[in-house]
Amino acid sequence: MSAPLVACLDLEGVLVPEIWIGVAETTGIAELRRTTRDEPDYDQLMRGRLAILEREGLGIADIQKVIAGMRPLDGAPAFLDWLRTRAQVVILSDTFMQFAQPLMAQLGYPTLFCNALVIDGAGRIRDYTLRIADGKRKAVMALKLLNFRVAAAGDSYNDTTMLDEADRGILFRPPDNVIRDFPQFPVTRTYEELRAAFEAADRQTA
Repeated sequence: MSAPLVACLDLEGVLVPEIWIGVAETTGIAELRRTTRDEPDYDQLMRGRLAILEREGLGIADIQKVIAGMRPLDGAPAFLDWLRTRAQVVILSDTFMQFAQPLMAQLGYPTLFCNALVIDGAGRIRDYTLRIADGKRKAVMALKLLNFRVAAAGDSYNDTTMLDEADRGILFRPPDNVIRDFPQFPVTRTYEELRAAFEAADRQTA
């Protein structure tokens, strides 16, 4: 009997829109459009974001207001429902608990491992804390140590160590620069293609 399959998914760009791009569009601050699809160094990206928020006087309430109006990507809930019939599903994300809960409600509260923000009494975001460095890859490592097979999907630089560690890594709607830098991962563009890739992963890793 083969080991059970766990599907590990990134959140933003795979199931829901990019939160920071939504904030950029709402506030008109173009600098906030930069995401992990553009910047491999996550700490550098976040330090830049925090500096912009401080400069513009934006706090957690401003971002949560944007998130309240966001919806999952078209087709994402149906894909997630299907995937749950084939595997245990874990969302591995570099987002923050203070951002994610409204979106998790719309996705039926899947298991989510993510990070946290440090917020002061005035609601200003002062810092962020990682649950653990390189947490996506280490979560996959831990699942494999528990004798699970792991297939993973993501779209950005910060997903690639997770994809590499998984028994099968899949890119979903990645930008051209990520495809260029990581040609070893198959690329999917639609949920139908992603579904087929998970089905293939299940067969190949069994």
